[in-house]
Amino acid sequence: MSKRIAIVGAGTAGLHLGLYLNEKGIDATIFTDRRPEEYANIRLLNTVAHHSVTIDREDALGIDHWPNDGYFGHYYYVGIPGMPIRSYGDLAKPSRAVDYRILQPQLMRDFEERGGKIEYRPIRVEDLTVLSDDYDLVVIGTGKGGLGTLFARDEQSSPFTEPQRQLCVGIFKGIAPAETRAVTFCISPGAGEMIEIPTVTFSGDATALVFENHIGSDLEVLAHTRYEDDPRAFLDLMIEKLKQHYPITAERLDEKEFDVANSHLDILQGGVTPTVRHGHVKLDNGKLAVLLGDAHATVDPVLGQGGNMASYAAHVLGEEIAGNEVYDELFCERVDARRAGRVLGATRWTNFMLSNLKELPNHFVEFLGRVMMDRQLADRFTDNFNYPEKQWDIFSSPENMVAWIEANETGAEETERPFAQTGAQS
Repeated sequence: MSKRIAIVGAGTAGLHLGLYLNEKGIDATIFTDRRPEEYANIRLLNTVAHHSVTIDREDALGIDHWPNDGYFGHYYYVGIPGMPIRSYGDLAKPSRAVDYRILQPQLMRDFEERGGKIEYRPIRVEDLTVLSDDYDLVVIGTGKGGLGTLFARDEQSSPFTEPQRQLCVGIFKGIAPAETRAVTFCISPGAGEMIEIPTVTFSGDATALVFENHIGSDLEVLAHTRYEDDPRAFLDLMIEKLKQHYPITAERLDEKEFDVANSHLDILQGGVTPTVRHGHVKLDNGKLAVLLGDAHATVDPVLGQGGNMASYAAHVLGEEIAGNEVYDELFCERVDARRAGRVLGATRWTNFMLSNLKELPNHFVEFLGRVMMDRQLADRFTDNFNYPEKQWDIFSSPENMVAWIEANETGAEETERPFAQTGAQS
């Protein structure tokens, strides 16, 4: 008997899972309330970049539609008063950012052209039991339609109950590219962080700016000032804050050209409460539904891990679905165990940064300084954005930070501390 899998939600997790199952000859149906043609006229969804491990999975699935649009490393700027630090680190292979209003409908078309089925209708809590009667497994990749009320928090992995940053993100024109096409990651101690990401959007190449504003700082105003109310005032405010806090980007600004790349819909503001939820739920008929992507683990975008860990978890789940016939508690435990290293590594590393970037404790400043002054360390640190479980292994204690520095700085023997929780590498 052929397997039938229902996937609720057409984000990165749902689409990557659906495409993987389709490739394996498994009948998968995606349920979503938005059609591909509707994406062009909606507000910016996010500013997600896919790291090379995710691009490799997309290439294997035959959905690498932007092979020449990658970026090659990270610039870093830490605005320590009187002694700002600037640095650069290479990625081993390029990462890439494509506006999800372009990427997601393309992957939906790919899925349907290959025989996958998409049902365009909302799924609510009351629909799940009936849905599970018709399918061997239901996968939930969204909290929309009240589905989030089903999901129990993993309190041990969810230290926050409210957003830790007030966000203002957007896609802009009028910022000249850096010498190397790369992300720029900035820290303004006590005020916020800003990530500049080369991004493909409707108008071509543009620049995403992700302002991670500390609550109560002078930057928080960016999260509450509306572009639509007075575009010129909004842009002037952003220029002022860039000059004050993030000069590494401000110095490449053409103030006359600086504006949203496409329309007022290119601005997204709000906050994210970082949350990990238990990996599956029991439905009214006793069958299980597996959580995936944002439904399972939601992270603040400060480190750009959300879409990448969603893709990884989708690949793990796809392999387990293909390799098993029974989808019971043991199956769910196996899925959770396999994806835990990367998903929890990403969430814990992100949460650590949210806390420590506010105060910049001495051991953290020393670590950043040593990384940024040693190109070999900067390269390894940068490429580890592909492997958040390795980053969390480093950041989990001051002692581990020192040990990693000593093992990897220029002149040290080639060695790497193992990450005990997982063998996740792709």
